[in-house]
Amino acid sequence: MISWFRRLMPREDRFFDLFAQHSRTVVAAAEALNQLLAGSEIEHHCETIVRLENEADEITREVLLAIRKSFITPFDRGDIKDLIQSMDDAIDMMQKTVKTIRLFQQNSFDPRMQEMGGAIVRAAHLIAEAIPLLERIGSNAPRLTAIAEEVTRVEGHSDDLHDQGLKDLFSRYGTSNTMAYIIGSEIYGELEKVVDRFEDVANEISGIVIENV
Repeated sequence: MISWFRRLMPREDRFFDLFAQHSRTVVAAAEALNQLLAGSEIEHHCETIVRLENEADEITREVLLAIRKSFITPFDRGDIKDLIQSMDDAIDMMQKTVKTIRLFQQNSFDPRMQEMGGAIVRAAHLIAEAIPLLERIGSNAPRLTAIAEEVTRVEGHSDDLHDQGLKDLFSRYGTSNTMAYIIGSEIYGELEKVVDRFEDVANEISGIVIENV
């Protein structure tokens, strides 16, 4: 009965525009991070990620304000809040990675760090594909589920890259250059957390699908 009533009421569809804006911002930040890890214009890409993180924060605030103002929302208010905040956590983690890179003045990155950059871009694009599909959850449920599963696979592959990267670091620096090992392991850890945050987004999407189909 409630779901029938909700379908009759006008909805605040601006949420989907804001979700899409945020996902595009996250994709742009992921691509900048990937270019940074390739050793290309490092400071320029650092500045880009910081700027995009600020833009994403503003979009998140708009979503949270819209939740309070909207009489009818496209799905549960708590799910909307959790989804946008999980998306924002992903770009926040990218900014934290930038802070570490700047702090330790890193200008070259291990091949597996670069591969993790590619995984981050892949996860970001998958989430950006999923977000517009939420506007018609019922008909798009199979694809949304497949995307969530693919993000999980990307996260698993990223874990493997992280573990192998730490092994390589220890082989090179474990007994000869402790600081290089610490810095490298910190960057690996933060890159892994970026991908973990994308898995959190995928889990939020899966939960929304389950609740609304």
